[in-house]
Amino acid sequence: MTLIKREIDGAIATITMNRPEKRNAMSDAFIDALEEAFTTLPDAVRVVILTGTAGHYCSGLDLTEHKERSAEEGIYHSRNWHRILDQIQLGGRPVVSAMFGAVIGGGLEIAAATHVRIAEPSTIFQLPEGRRGIFIGGGASVRVGRILGADRMTEMMLTGRKYNADEGLRLGLAHYAVAEGEAMELARTLAGKIARNAPLSNYFMVQALTRIEDMSKSDGLFTESLCAALSQTTPDAQEGLHAFLEKRAPKFR
Repeated sequence: MTLIKREIDGAIATITMNRPEKRNAMSDAFIDALEEAFTTLPDAVRVVILTGTAGHYCSGLDLTEHKERSAEEGIYHSRNWHRILDQIQLGGRPVVSAMFGAVIGGGLEIAAATHVRIAEPSTIFQLPEGRRGIFIGGGASVRVGRILGADRMTEMMLTGRKYNADEGLRLGLAHYAVAEGEAMELARTLAGKIARNAPLSNYFMVQALTRIEDMSKSDGLFTESLCAALSQTTPDAQEGLHAFLEKRAPKFR
């Protein structure tokens, strides 16, 4: 079985996590295939939709394949996950998550690395690692922690609390809550809108904003100025201005 499926339609790629018998749980082969799906995208692809199959987005680590590791092996394993999820968040292309069913553990870590998140009513957000005697290792302490704040995330992990789609929307785990079966439709609509943006503007939004969050105020403002100055020198910036003045839709390169 193909663990990760990929379809390309013009400027939009759809990547589907595909272990239906395991609720798309993550094995080492699964996460390696996910990396390959992102790192081998053609240059023509501007936006990615990431989703699951058979009613679930991703249920996290496949505990049936969980191996005992030394501390040294464990840190290398965790850091590999960090590297791969960085490819999703900082690879330069906006990623839209169409979510339903389990968005649990590592699945939530994957979702938090994406830039636009859409949740159907069946969506369940959870970080159950504490109930398994383990700790998050795929970046949740940073990505999910920045969404929820350390206090709420601590409670979520201590109690194994589950959040539904509406709660996730309110907390920022999702940006949109839609009816059952509508996540992919909205994902395609939003991906099409994003793909029509100027490529360099999209690139800066994906690359710069999360880094600016790590910076001091003065460093962040300076970085913002650099991004603004570089983007406004491009032909796309001229096209955007002319299109506005001529009351038409811009046609970016």
